[in-house]
Amino acid sequence: MEKNQRGLTVPAGRWSRLARLGVMASTVAGGMLAEGARQLARGERPKVNAMLLTPANARRVADELSRLRGAAMKVGQLLSMDAGDLIPPALAEILARLRSDAFSMPMSQLVVILEQAWGKDWSEHFERFSFTPAAAASIGQVHEATTREGKRLAIKVQYPGVRESIDSDVDNVAALLRISGLLPAAFDLRGILDDAKQQLHAEADYRAEGAWLKTYADHLGPHAGFLIPELYGELATSNILAMTWVEGVSIESLVLESQSLRDRVAHQLFDLVFRELFDFKLTQSDPNFANYRFNRETQQLVLLDFGATRAIPASFSGSYRDLMHGAMRGDRQSMFEAAESIGYFNQDMTFEQQALVMDIFEMACEPLCCQGPYDFATSGLPRRMHDAGMALALDRDFWHTPPIDALFLHRKLAGTYLLAARLKARVDIGALAKVYL
Repeated sequence: MEKNQRGLTVPAGRWSRLARLGVMASTVAGGMLAEGARQLARGERPKVNAMLLTPANARRVADELSRLRGAAMKVGQLLSMDAGDLIPPALAEILARLRSDAFSMPMSQLVVILEQAWGKDWSEHFERFSFTPAAAASIGQVHEATTREGKRLAIKVQYPGVRESIDSDVDNVAALLRISGLLPAAFDLRGILDDAKQQLHAEADYRAEGAWLKTYADHLGPHAGFLIPELYGELATSNILAMTWVEGVSIESLVLESQSLRDRVAHQLFDLVFRELFDFKLTQSDPNFANYRFNRETQQLVLLDFGATRAIPASFSGSYRDLMHGAMRGDRQSMFEAAESIGYFNQDMTFEQQALVMDIFEMACEPLCCQGPYDFATSGLPRRMHDAGMALALDRDFWHTPPIDALFLHRKLAGTYLLAARLKARVDIGALAKVYL
């Protein structure tokens, strides 16, 4: 067995987690007082916003969220992804670290979890078990292991207390961020918080994730372009997910590869979105770049992490097909009727608000309506869509939230657009869509 790196114990109990949040609040307050003293020493009148919105305070918030992991860290991740342009730049920059960086558990805490799951003699299952995590995220960490039979596995271990603390963590972190002044008073957190709770409850159910992994693999079949881990059910528990180990490099690293390879990978990603929506009737709704890797040996796209997989209702899929058909024909009325059937409008929305929603839909369908390859590198589409959505979100009279299925699909589509832009890819989306529409 390999020994591990230094880790930080995950607070497992409700009161210990609340205490860590209290530490965050007090450290922010202490940093605020220190900054005020510095301003006074310079002969300046202290300003509350300047005292709160310092890089040091932002770093304190990010560090405490990383220590807590679980739902607390997920709130920071979602704020970074969904509200990056609305929160102060210092906070946005620091919170962005939460997308990929997390403290790992110390070996002592990890061993307790393994013993609870597999018994005191758990090490007998393995020829080798690496205590150094291959990855550490908000819900759990992944370890590489080799069974006595020589099978190489990825062991995903959930942090203690995560499942039981989801709702309270989300609410408490949001309250502290609001009270601290690190978020603008005008920003409505409700959608992001509901999203965080939904996603966390799904991701914390490892047995469900294992079932989704098998279901997804069955749908995808022997598709030559994709590689998915196989579930290793013998070691599966509610807190541990065991899968075959799949090699791959970061999907973002492909930005240095040839244009043809980048285009092909992006084509595969969009093809997968269409297959999920129209064929599989399910979607892996977390667009985190870390969930995609690339196997250089087989030239396949590796798909990881199925905790956020959701079934798509047939009626929902049909309405989106109608919406896309309308976009390709330039028929705004058909698009409106499809959006209405999905649940985007209610009786309280003004005509102007409805028009803004339709403008966003038309913008999102730009690649679909483009004749030939759409250049994601130069279009600025992810930024334009984000800005338009945030402008609508800041309308204090606009409180209507689309159905949760639509929100998750939007996240997946927006993440795919962003990844295509990051890869500087060119994809003929219209030709690709015709296969499914």
